Amino acid sequence: MGIKISQCRECNTCNLVLCPAGNVKKAAKQDKCFECGACTLACPYNTIKIEKTRKEKVKVTVNGKPIKTRGLVKDALKAAGINMGKSPKNNIFMPCECGGCWACAVKIDGKMALSCITPLIEGMEIETGIKAPLRVMSGFGAHMVGGVGTPYYLKNSIRPIEVVGFTHGCNLRCPQCQNHRIAFTAKAQLLEPKETANILLGLESIYTTGTITLSGGECTLNKKWLLETIKNIKREKKLNIHIDTNGTILNPTYIDQLVKKGMTQIGIDLKALKTKTFQHITGIKDKKIAKEYLENSWNATKYIINNYQEKVYTGVGIPYNKDLITIKELKEMAEKIRKINPQLQVCILDYRPEFRRQNITRPSFKEMIKIKEILNKEGLQTVIVQTTHGHIGP
Repeated sequence: MGIKISQCRECNTCNLVLCPAGNVKKAAKQDKCFECGACTLACPYNTIKIEKTRKEKVKVTVNGKPIKTRGLVKDALKAAGINMGKSPKNNIFMPCECGGCWACAVKIDGKMALSCITPLIEGMEIETGIKAPLRVMSGFGAHMVGGVGTPYYLKNSIRPIEVVGFTHGCNLRCPQCQNHRIAFTAKAQLLEPKETANILLGLESIYTTGTITLSGGECTLNKKWLLETIKNIKREKKLNIHIDTNGTILNPTYIDQLVKKGMTQIGIDLKALKTKTFQHITGIKDKKIAKEYLENSWNATKYIINNYQEKVYTGVGIPYNKDLITIKELKEMAEKIRKINPQLQVCILDYRPEFRRQNITRPSFKEMIKIKEILNKEGLQTVIVQTTHGHIGP
């Protein structure tokens, strides 16, 4: 058997997984699992296990090269010697592995498909070098508070301040993910940039917020889709475009492209200062990838402030929970941010028990106010804290 489910809590999260067998529980009962592992990412209680079986090898071609292997399309790519992985530097960027981001798209027999979850079939013709402007999305609506890149002076509004769409799929594996049903699943609308823009523009015409936000999951994973979506939004109307991101795959070229297309606000989650803490918070086990991601997020923040301070409103978010990060490291982060810009908007997020870290306790209101006071004393002038009583600050 390829899949085993024990002590299921009936939370139904697995029903949101884009299972290549059609349904996770049926795959387990009928022994039809293709062993892609997407369900193991999504299960909040870690009750699903994949047991690799010795499936028969099949003959396929990858860019015309004959390959004989078993498993998924990504296994055929690996057998063909194609460089792929969770760094955008790879020839095939495969960040989410749940079918949400479409960054790992290939053509199979002339049609778009996903490398990460598509099972191999005898005779498949696989072509790489495809950039698919597609993304799985859900959660369209209006927000009263916004994200870490939303200007602080708008956060106490009595009406919606932005409309938002959430992209499925994330390159991080945060055990306490605050939005895990979107980050690790892909059973929602698969949209092209123009379709996405039309939905968001329609919502904006109703709520007249003046700002459209793309969040997630992680919205930056599929660069072609994101840039074209922003282009389609700006083509129709002059609006603020807010990108809510973990910043882990941003580089100067990508940032320049986002600004050129029309990004006017960005919120970057700076998860930590130390790689070890970053790994603890994000669940990234590969130290090399964790270090790359962490450096990218800090470098992206510095690059935007140094080059686009007048053009792009920038805010950073820092997750706080005493079980995730120490006060000492928060102070060190504050010092580094102060050197970039002491007036940079910093939003401290009170991480609650969620997903696979149900044992942590949400920080109290008094605890969050104390954190704000500490960071203010470190020289940060625009500190907001998310609390049980709403956003406080600056």
